[in-house]
Amino acid sequence: MRRSLSPVLALVLLLPACHGRAREPASTPAPPSTAAQRPASDGATVEVKTAAGNTLRVQVEVARTEQERARGLMFRRSLAPDAGMLFAMPADDDWAFWMKNTLIPLDLIYADRDGVVVGVIEDARPLDEASRRVGKPSRYVLEVNGGWCRKHGVGAGARLTLPQ
Repeated sequence: MRRSLSPVLALVLLLPACHGRAREPASTPAPPSTAAQRPASDGATVEVKTAAGNTLRVQVEVARTEQERARGLMFRRSLAPDAGMLFAMPADDDWAFWMKNTLIPLDLIYADRDGVVVGVIEDARPLDEASRRVGKPSRYVLEVNGGWCRKHGVGAGARLTLPQ
């Protein structure tokens, strides 16, 4: 004879899985199966205007939900040269990012709500669990391949034009 869980027991078992995080995941998302891998871009483009006046385009996936932000670019083995992930954060804050389960070096570009770059972290080391932050509030974080910012002259003061 099969017994089902009582509604109270089911709620007690479910509650820990629903607890959110402010800055870093409480647990590590499982690696996606090959079929569940995201495409290289979800069709959005971020334009980056450097202090020198150059305009660069990055094809991005946009991480809007807590689950998408928690997974980020974890478990990826490569990233196209002008591709990245844009993290749309829920509020202005001095956001911390880590590289746990991230297999490729990344540059992190932090921008305020107006798209002005407030700081850059270059060549974040793969698989490192150290928290990285720029010490200034940001609303968006754009992750691109490690070395991309140095190669293109992107730093604080650059401006991002974000997808709608």
